[in-house]
Amino acid sequence: MALVVLPEGQQRSGKQGGMVWSHNAGGPYVRNRGIPTNPNTDRQIAVRNAMRTLSIAWNTILTQAERDAWEVYGANVSWKNRVGATIFLGGLNQYVRSNSPLLINGLTRIDAAPTSYLLAAAEEDLVVTASEATQVASIAFDDSPDWVDEDGAYQFVYGGLPQNASKKFFKGPYRLMGLISGDSSTPPTTPASLAWPWPFAENNRLWCQTRIIRADGRLSEFAQTNFLGGA
Repeated sequence: MALVVLPEGQQRSGKQGGMVWSHNAGGPYVRNRGIPTNPNTDRQIAVRNAMRTLSIAWNTILTQAERDAWEVYGANVSWKNRVGATIFLGGLNQYVRSNSPLLINGLTRIDAAPTSYLLAAAEEDLVVTASEATQVASIAFDDSPDWVDEDGAYQFVYGGLPQNASKKFFKGPYRLMGLISGDSSTPPTTPASLAWPWPFAENNRLWCQTRIIRADGRLSEFAQTNFLGGA
């Protein structure tokens, strides 16, 4: 892998011939392109099925007015691409982005586009601890925002594959640990207890990500933290 310095104003990301252009905390880099194996795990299949279902729904179930509303939402909500540039996703992309985590978790699809033109706010107070003895994580979160009292809102919690304590950069894999469900009658309280998706030992470094979806389909960006597993 070679680090590169691009001329001012230029940016590259993706595949080109036998090379892959990307960036990380150290800056832009280029590496040889490798063709990964396709193990067709249950999780991969679930993601592909969700995307296929949503693409079909977009074309055959949603009305033209509903598709237009998602296009308006996409045109009003900015997004950061892989090189950090501000872009705007199309309506179909926003529809799939919002609904994929719902379908993967057996929840109800949202066909009506949001009418508030912003992403849901990400978790701001994420603090996680976990014990080797129990293999359970304590997920401390802010239980004061509106989503907590909202039926149909959720915070999805994902745990990463355990790593050596010295590792400081991690891109995955992650697995879903569980959901924290908003509830107008009995709102969830912090912390939540969820089993870690892989076995881990004391002093393994663990990464945790969450994202929040509101009842109207607005999906937040990821909140993330990492920590060392306890005894």
